[in-house]
Amino acid sequence: MTDQLSPRIRPRRLRATPTMRRLVSETRLHPAELVLPMFVREGAHAPVPITSMPGVVQHSLDSFRRALADAAEAGIGGVMLFGVPEHKDAIGSGATDPDGILNVATRAAVQEVGDALVVQTDLCLDEFTDHGHCGVLDSGGTVDNDATLLRYRDMALAQAESGSQLLGLSGMMDGQVAAVREILDAEHFTDTAILAYSAKFASAFYGPFREAVQSSLAGDRLSYQIDPGNRREGLRESVLDTIEGADIVMVKPAMSYLDVLARTAAESYIPVWAYQVSGEYSMIEAAAANGWIDRRRAISESVVSIRRAGADAVLTYWAVELASWLREERNA
Repeated sequence: MTDQLSPRIRPRRLRATPTMRRLVSETRLHPAELVLPMFVREGAHAPVPITSMPGVVQHSLDSFRRALADAAEAGIGGVMLFGVPEHKDAIGSGATDPDGILNVATRAAVQEVGDALVVQTDLCLDEFTDHGHCGVLDSGGTVDNDATLLRYRDMALAQAESGSQLLGLSGMMDGQVAAVREILDAEHFTDTAILAYSAKFASAFYGPFREAVQSSLAGDRLSYQIDPGNRREGLRESVLDTIEGADIVMVKPAMSYLDVLARTAAESYIPVWAYQVSGEYSMIEAAAANGWIDRRRAISESVVSIRRAGADAVLTYWAVELASWLREERNA
């Protein structure tokens, strides 16, 4: 053969065997980088399946405790808790009630696995309001940013008092991180960390989540979540939240916003996480159920892509299952 037909530079050398591919892998997954979102339903006596998210349930307190034990055994990094209350009102009173479902679930989680997992809580009003918005409304029906901050401060204290180690500020109100950090510090919760959902986009991929939390929303959240076409705005929000005192910033959703994630990770000096949201989960599950894709490979590839783009940790509904696969691979 001529030199032209026999290249000296052969990238395929590093793909030739499973052991070589493993040795030169640029992006690896570890269970500790995975966070499991969990839904706990007030008044439930057994797990309630979420039809649009096959395999995911609204937990009863008993099934919640069992699932927490499984998560701890899997070695994942933490759990993000969402409450599904029986009753809602205009200001989301259940969010700040010490006996509200989210605060009860938080105390249960801390008791069960607080030494093994980082117990995290969603700090937003949408699950608790009868109108389904992430804040309180003014007389014209618009979300009142500054009045909402007062409710977030009360929520932060309720969650911190219940033992939450990391508050997930997901409401996208201006100034929410500064407002929460100020009250936490003033009330001596200086060690309670803040995860800011900084680049949270007004996405169509949240659809199944609305069923998961039994959302009452009519309309949209375009006035406070980011337009899907705005990359720089996502970065700006992350910078602002960092200045205000966030300990971690988040990009949400993940797969449709990998460019935003990569840019944020490249410029951030604090950890950057990403949330693989309900629609991303359900699309893969639906395609796999129809035999159109290899489920295990698609799940692994999707999470690797998020890590490759720069996420230090990933919130994913597959956290425990994926962790079990990683353990299998290590022991093979």
